[in-house]
Amino acid sequence: MERSSSSLHKSAAQTESPARTLVESVRPEVDCGRFAIKRVLGEEVVVEADVFTDGHDAVVAHLAFRHESEKAWREVPMEFRHNDHWVARFRCEKLGRYEYTVRGWVDRFLTWQRDLKKRRDAGQDLSVDFLIGASLLKSKGILADASRSPEERYEFAMTAAPVPPDASRVTTYEKILEVVVEPLKARFSSWYELFPRSFGGLRGVAERLDYVAEMGFDVLYLPPVHPIGITARKGKNNRVAAEPGDVGSPWAIGAKEGGHKAIHPDLGTFDDFALLVREAKKRGIDVALDIAFQASPDHPYVREHPKWFRWRPDGTVQYAENPPKKYQDIYPFEFESQEWPELFDELKSVFEFWIAKGVTIFRVDNPHTKPFAFWEWCLSELKNKHPEAIFLSEAFTRPRIMHRLSKLGFSQSYTYFTWRNTKQEIVEYFTELAQDPSREYFRPNVWPNTPDILHEHLQKHGRPAFIARAVLAATLAANWGIYGPAYELMERAPREPGSEEYLNSEKYEIKSWDLDRPDSLKTILTRLNAIRRDNPALQSDWSLRFHAVSNDQLICYSKREDDNLILVVVNLDPYNVQSGWVGLPLAELGIPEGEEYLVDDLLGGGRYLWKGAHNYTELSPYTLPAHVFRVLRRTHPGFENFA
Repeated sequence: MERSSSSLHKSAAQTESPARTLVESVRPEVDCGRFAIKRVLGEEVVVEADVFTDGHDAVVAHLAFRHESEKAWREVPMEFRHNDHWVARFRCEKLGRYEYTVRGWVDRFLTWQRDLKKRRDAGQDLSVDFLIGASLLKSKGILADASRSPEERYEFAMTAAPVPPDASRVTTYEKILEVVVEPLKARFSSWYELFPRSFGGLRGVAERLDYVAEMGFDVLYLPPVHPIGITARKGKNNRVAAEPGDVGSPWAIGAKEGGHKAIHPDLGTFDDFALLVREAKKRGIDVALDIAFQASPDHPYVREHPKWFRWRPDGTVQYAENPPKKYQDIYPFEFESQEWPELFDELKSVFEFWIAKGVTIFRVDNPHTKPFAFWEWCLSELKNKHPEAIFLSEAFTRPRIMHRLSKLGFSQSYTYFTWRNTKQEIVEYFTELAQDPSREYFRPNVWPNTPDILHEHLQKHGRPAFIARAVLAATLAANWGIYGPAYELMERAPREPGSEEYLNSEKYEIKSWDLDRPDSLKTILTRLNAIRRDNPALQSDWSLRFHAVSNDQLICYSKREDDNLILVVVNLDPYNVQSGWVGLPLAELGIPEGEEYLVDDLLGGGRYLWKGAHNYTELSPYTLPAHVFRVLRRTHPGFENFA
């Protein structure tokens, strides 16, 4: 793809005086244009720039953009706002990449029109000015015709269109910026993770699709479905030695039956997989696969490509370690091998293999332990060919690494939400996610639990904590997910005190889940996803605003999309009733001072008429520790029926 355009940039051989216009501070821009911003299909890109010149001449600014499939640039005039600041926008109508930049120039004709009006308002003679205008238009028509009345000549002058600028007088921003356009589910999705082997394999999962669909999840995420190694297989609860019948970890990929392009025989066949994908799509669900680039000692790669692994002086392969943790059943790849080009190609082909099987959403395991250069190349190649593909980065690591992976092409990223439990932690972190410039490329996907992470907050505080964390995850972020059925059945026993590992973890054994248990959170999760689906305000992240509450155990925030305003209040105390006065910025929310408005609790039921900025709320952890209000003004159609 072209990175610059001769049609937009000055010739180096130009002999005329330099163009006088400056184009600065173009945004959005990531790392001086090194990386693309992100949008989904149908979203707009709002482009801002400072465009100005010396003196007092009138300046014109245009936004130029094109899809990667287009040769010609499209242009829209930018709107002057204030202090030499200009704004314009374009809509992303196709998947793939768009380019955009900003052009500016001094428009002598607009300058003349502006000054002509000032002179006329001051009662000055305009005869010479009309001739100057005629020369600018390169026309001897009405302006140059002294037989016409001054009024007629003036009217023509003020309605005449400026001539296109001479290319040599146009300044184009020095960089061509890019936006990657992805499917809607890159911005708004609800993920449900389960282990197929606990449901009788792929056909068993297909038979349970209605359970997932009824709860409103639209991405079904499966841990690795590949054959599992025998050598150094882990036992239950991650014991070093496996006992007969232990099934091992799905992340110990590869056995005699095959590797990353094979399915574990106990899970079924490729026909079974195709059935699952097909039946899921009928229900509006995409099947997402875990891609973990590592191998068990029995993976065919170890035998066929030994140089893809790191060998120790004793003649053994270096297994994965995170001291003091040891993963004897997993071999990491050696990306600094002399055969790295072959390794790169093979790993990319794993994605391509599963895309051909109908998978377009991938959760990538520990991408931060693989080279940045690999991901930049691999994701670029894949997205160029498959712009519909979505990639979730599972990188619970340092912020700079997480952000770099997002810049390199990952569509979404796991977050620190699991470890943000106090009001201050939540407010600070989600304000950053929603308002920091990094939002242009970093899309959060929020999970209250995963098979690897059972936070002590859930371990200790039971049902109220599970409900509150689900409400927070589902309403703070447009992308969220749970590891189920562990979540809705509130599994919370740790392997040992201080551990975030589950006791009897499903990572190492087959579990039997009672999906019809009467205390299941299924009904609440179903309602949360329905609220998300029905309210556009919850389908994006950027409108999130936190509001004052006279009680630090209550957290309050809103999201807004046009006239759809959602207000959430959550009790963070899992043991006590908490109450307080919510303070809302009425003007910011579009509510006139003194006007009554209705807050309709979409989660728990109940409707309340509020008035003014400060209103009382009370929440009990023993009933429902959260309100998810839709706020309705009197001007809303049907308000009286609601009230």
